[in-house]
Amino acid sequence: MTLAQLHYTSDPPGPDGSGFRFTAVGAGVPQGLLREAEQLIGYEPPRDFPDRPDTEQLKSFPKAFSFSELADGGSLLSRSVYTGADHSGRWGNFHAHAVHLPSGTRLPDGALPITAWESPRWADATPPGGRPEPVDRFEPSGLFRKEGLVAFAVSRADRLAAFFADLRALAADPDAGQLVIVEHDSADVAQWIALACTVLPREQAHRLTFTTYTRRPQQARQQIIGALPSSESVAHDHRYRVHDRTGRPPSEPVTDAWAEVCARIWCAGRPELFRDAEDLGPLAVAALTSGIALRTDARAVAARWAADHADTLPDATLGALVEGLCAGDAEGSVVRAPSAAAVDTPAPPPPDDEQTALAALLARLEGQVPTAVSAPLAARVLASAVLGRGPVPALDAGSLTPQARADLARELAPALRAGLADAREPADGRPLALLQVADLLDIDCQDLLPDLAGRLARALVGEDPAGGSGVAGREDRTAAPCPPALLDAVHGHPALRIALFDALDALAAADPRVAARKLAGSGLPVTLQPGFPHLRMCVTATPPDAPGDRLARFHGVLRAAGVSPHAETAVLRTALGLVWTGELPTGQEASLLLNQLGSDTHRAAGTRDLLIEAALAAPADDPGVPVLATDLLRCFGTELRPGQRSALLLLEFAGLLGTEGEGEQWVDRVLALRDSATEPVPDTVTERVYGALARRLLEGTAPENEVYSLARSAEPELLAAYERVGRSDRVGDRLRTVPSYVAARYCDWSAYPGTHPDWDTTRTTLLTKVLRPIVRALPAEDHAEIEAALGRAGRGKLDAWRSWNRPGALGRLAGRLSGRGRRTEPIAGPTPGRHADIEPPAGGGHR
Repeated sequence: MTLAQLHYTSDPPGPDGSGFRFTAVGAGVPQGLLREAEQLIGYEPPRDFPDRPDTEQLKSFPKAFSFSELADGGSLLSRSVYTGADHSGRWGNFHAHAVHLPSGTRLPDGALPITAWESPRWADATPPGGRPEPVDRFEPSGLFRKEGLVAFAVSRADRLAAFFADLRALAADPDAGQLVIVEHDSADVAQWIALACTVLPREQAHRLTFTTYTRRPQQARQQIIGALPSSESVAHDHRYRVHDRTGRPPSEPVTDAWAEVCARIWCAGRPELFRDAEDLGPLAVAALTSGIALRTDARAVAARWAADHADTLPDATLGALVEGLCAGDAEGSVVRAPSAAAVDTPAPPPPDDEQTALAALLARLEGQVPTAVSAPLAARVLASAVLGRGPVPALDAGSLTPQARADLARELAPALRAGLADAREPADGRPLALLQVADLLDIDCQDLLPDLAGRLARALVGEDPAGGSGVAGREDRTAAPCPPALLDAVHGHPALRIALFDALDALAAADPRVAARKLAGSGLPVTLQPGFPHLRMCVTATPPDAPGDRLARFHGVLRAAGVSPHAETAVLRTALGLVWTGELPTGQEASLLLNQLGSDTHRAAGTRDLLIEAALAAPADDPGVPVLATDLLRCFGTELRPGQRSALLLLEFAGLLGTEGEGEQWVDRVLALRDSATEPVPDTVTERVYGALARRLLEGTAPENEVYSLARSAEPELLAAYERVGRSDRVGDRLRTVPSYVAARYCDWSAYPGTHPDWDTTRTTLLTKVLRPIVRALPAEDHAEIEAALGRAGRGKLDAWRSWNRPGALGRLAGRLSGRGRRTEPIAGPTPGRHADIEPPAGGGHR
């Protein structure tokens, strides 16, 4: 593969012009790429270097070695060097030599771009005749030999981890911020880049863009930017992550464990470990098995990764890993080589994180490796768990020798008993595991079981405050199978089982919804012990959103309790809470619950208020609510608060509208009941009652006194409900098909202008927005029927109708007479302000 080359410098005048220009362009370079390349290969000498350097001084100028992405998906690898004066004697000339890599291609032999640093293939001048020698590979310079890079890494050990942490962030997110490396020598920047390419995955290393020098970092678009101390500073620009070798080392600890492990491996002189391990887990394992001490957080990651991949690791690797883990961490000394001590930048891991990982590794290794390998790990993990409040391993009798068990029993008995009694720990975690250890070591803890059972019950249901295990922290958790350790304890300790079931029964009675969500389907063996009805209902409960008849499910839950609600009324409340979780019974369901079980049972169980709330909070479209309201008034009439009673009376009256029991003075009765309430009537109640009253007023020919009461009430919500019903499809369909209904609605909506502005607004809206569009579309025969109906109602109504329905100016004037716009004297009619004979009923009476 021959690479397409470009040369750029200030050249004498020629066919292509003079000054800075491309002096040689390979045949494979697209012409459209040159302008973009020109922006990438420029060179400005450092400000603090000689203005007119001699030959020796020119050698000290930084070299801008860059690898850049191009807009077409390809890339440009370039080397720009300062050459001093140009052909005319003007200072400031440079020469750039670049190769173009089309999209999808790499350097020959898959070499990384940084390995071409100072290769002999780079030219400092345009080749004679503008014909470059073919370049099919780049021989690397001697700068990147292993021993040289290791020495470089050790010399910058205090800065490696911070650099690798920023590098990892940049590789994961290109928008994380460019890295700026400030060194006195651009060759040192190249070595930083070489270190970076070694620790990155090979594919990411091939894509890493960089430049070893620029005077203006803010104009560079590469990911890693080299700069000199005299370059423009970007230290206070949040877009850049600056690593200034000429300044003070970072003072903050590096929390990125991967970066810290990479630094330790480089300082230990083992960069070959990066070839077979990219992620932190295998990388940390490789370091530990190679004798490199790691920080606690990295050791924890290594243990977790080894536990997940134990099946694929050879016994020799596992043995070396266990030896490395048991040898201690590197908080005090970074690696065993003295020269690596400067890399120590410890960042404390989460408490007990390493102990948890070691316990998981032990659980995975037991039975897979010889006991001689796992026993030291088992002893360390068990002692650390008990004495250091860490996670407790699940060991069996074969994990320890008899002598070891005896020794551990003497050493750990006080700490074990203290741990079982420690109320700060979630009982379903460490204390339960400590109980198993006590059994393993034959330590008597029977006197501690009742208190442990109470804490364990609260933990199971989600109310144990220790360790953040309360209701707030567990509200959304769903039921899970009981842990084997808990089941073993329930089966093996009758005293613990009885105490646990008794505590769970009390919690289930207090909050059956939470208890059922945590215990239903958990496999808790409640059949081992008689009694505990609330616990039995919660353990066997079906999800509240399960399909089917809820009343049937309710009676099934009661049967699971094994006791009648008449004998133990508290189970009624539990059953209701399990079936109607987060919602209320419908009106019909609540009526059946009341009538089937009786008011005395509900009163004793404390579920009376739930039935009342079911009525007051029911949606307006629940048809069973009026009947429920009647039942509640009958059963609890003397126990209701005045506000509840008024609301239930309103609901009952809503059901009577349209029946023989509706009586008279509907509007006045509704408003009187509402106003008699000593507390606010729930919105759901007023919405239902106002809607029912509006539908009744618009059902047929409404009594004139009701329309007048409506107009006079000026009740905004009632008028709004009346307008909504008037604009509904049901009313519109009747207006289009029943002429007499049109006449009735016209009489209502043109009545009592000026009684109240809100009434005028409502009726005018209905006349203009609802009635007029429909009337205009009616056939002539329907108009005749409407006029006949209005004629029977009185000549004044018919005349007003004809004026209102007349098109043109008279129609608009008639509209004003009907109350729309500014009121004036009517054209005809006996009484100003009203259409013809439409008058309020005398004395507010009935027609």
